Amino acid sequence: MPSSFYLILGAALFAIGVVGIVLNRKNMIVLLMSVELMLLAVNTNFIAFSHMLGDTAGQIFVFFILTVAAAESAIGLAILVVLFRTMNTVDMDKLDNLQG
Repeated sequence: MPSSFYLILGAALFAIGVVGIVLNRKNMIVLLMSVELMLLAVNTNFIAFSHMLGDTAGQIFVFFILTVAAAESAIGLAILVVLFRTMNTVDMDKLDNLQG
């Protein structure tokens, strides 16, 4: 399979993630999933370019991105659980009164 198929797949996944963010700005769970989908699309492109160039630097960089994405997901879901317990909603419009 040519590497261009993987690049097209990565671009399609990234576009789906952007559409998920643009169309749904109310549900925080869908926003987190869209961001994760965009990160996975970037990882797919890194691996495709790494394979095309014959270099392993892109594949090593993907491991760092996956580590950061896992930490981001864990922290985001923890914040989401705390917000749901205190405010009984995950609607972004109702979370605008949070003060630091």
